[in-house]
Amino acid sequence: MSQTVDRALSILPLLAEGPANLEQVAGRLGVHKSTALRLLRTLHAHGIVYRQADQRYRLGARLFALAQEAVENLDVREIAHPHLVELNEQCGHTVHLAVYEENEVLYIDKVESRYPVRMYSRIGKPVAITVAAVAKLLLADLPEAERRALAEKLDYPAYTPRSTPNAAAFLTELAKVREQGWATDLGGHEESINCVGAPVRGADGRLVAAMSVSAPNVVVTADELLTLLPLVRRTADAISREYCGHTPQRPQRDMRT
Repeated sequence: MSQTVDRALSILPLLAEGPANLEQVAGRLGVHKSTALRLLRTLHAHGIVYRQADQRYRLGARLFALAQEAVENLDVREIAHPHLVELNEQCGHTVHLAVYEENEVLYIDKVESRYPVRMYSRIGKPVAITVAAVAKLLLADLPEAERRALAEKLDYPAYTPRSTPNAAAFLTELAKVREQGWATDLGGHEESINCVGAPVRGADGRLVAAMSVSAPNVVVTADELLTLLPLVRRTADAISREYCGHTPQRPQRDMRT
């Protein structure tokens, strides 16, 4: 990777933490102030960063516009959104859509619950990959060798007593999800939050996204949420049909493993 590009991109996570001055940017990059200033001026010229009146830099509006444009141009999100809204209207709970990119599972759409208790998830934010229902679905769809390699590299935070403890348990859970075609997170990330998810498939039967319904225990119990599984799966199937123009079938090797 070009050193200049690498340094410029390294500025963005720093500014995501909040405004920073030239000295802070140079210190984070480990470069002279003049080098940091050239990088910041270039990013500023493209609207990626903005220099405030106090001479500190923050992320620029152009960056957010590009991010929003990229999200809006993901076809699966555009196709899925009306279905997610309809599902939300039927059940009232939070609905998510997620994709797998660059070893992360990211939310690309969300329809908020109509109940006062809200989830803190955000579009563009990575999910808790070892426990989230959408992550289990997307990772279960990976080829076996890739699944195993990824599972061995992951950390396994103990969010709650129900969190996935290690790679062996995670692979067992992925095998189960791969076989049954749906997934849950019953208090694995937050003890008070339960989730049930289903896959969105492309023309070749592989997953292009995963969707889920989440709700806190104070609204519905885990058992009550699981009664929505048929509705969630029908919604995912409807998105899949619209996305690829027909009802996709799981690849034969999925049915054997």
